[in-house]
Amino acid sequence: MRLTIIIPAHNEEATIGQVVDKVFRVDLVPRLGLGLLSRWEKEVIVINDGSSDSTKSILSHISPKVDGRTQMAILHHEKNLGKGAAIQTGLKRASGDYVIIQDADAEYDPSDIPNLLSLIANQKNQIAVFGKRGYKAYPERGFHYVIGAWMLTTFYNILYHQNLTDLYTGYKLIPTLVFKSLNIQSKGFEFEAEVACKLAKRGVIIKEIPIHYQPRNKNQGKHIRFKDAVKGFWKILILRF
Repeated sequence: MRLTIIIPAHNEEATIGQVVDKVFRVDLVPRLGLGLLSRWEKEVIVINDGSSDSTKSILSHISPKVDGRTQMAILHHEKNLGKGAAIQTGLKRASGDYVIIQDADAEYDPSDIPNLLSLIANQKNQIAVFGKRGYKAYPERGFHYVIGAWMLTTFYNILYHQNLTDLYTGYKLIPTLVFKSLNIQSKGFEFEAEVACKLAKRGVIIKEIPIHYQPRNKNQGKHIRFKDAVKGFWKILILRF
């Protein structure tokens, strides 16, 4: 089995190097339950989404690595197109059995990826696995992000008859053939809503598992804004009706 890890990056000079290194080093052996015991191969695809800082320069010093179980490619957008657009670029190159998105901001810990893989072991039906963030990790000044994520998730659950707890999590593990067939159109952060909506409409089972999460705030470079929440609500609504 092979896992494609797509890393969209825009102005992440402070963290892109360590994130790529952690992703490359993580050992993809599912650890929970009986699951699959064999080690997965990795395909790592980094997309520099028109960064204006030194992200591109840092990536230029990371030689595309290839070893017995890992292949890596680095792609570039000439201008910033958005997270969803970057993921679409990576998805076109994906050749793994499953795809997972790894944000380049170090909020998500690649050591959690094997646990997500554990939930797809021995499944007769194709499922998606979302990483459930621990909101207690948020500092008080970041609580509005928690409220926004909760409202979006609740709105989604009502309209799509689901029972998710974290719609806007960055960790989404999806079968590659299913992912490619969703025909994702979103260019920005509303991508998170579109993927979940289309999975639900397709009848794909979505499971969740707790993950580690170290949030950052606007001053630390967090990109998502109020307008992105508005776009998310609209995307959930129009895809339903």
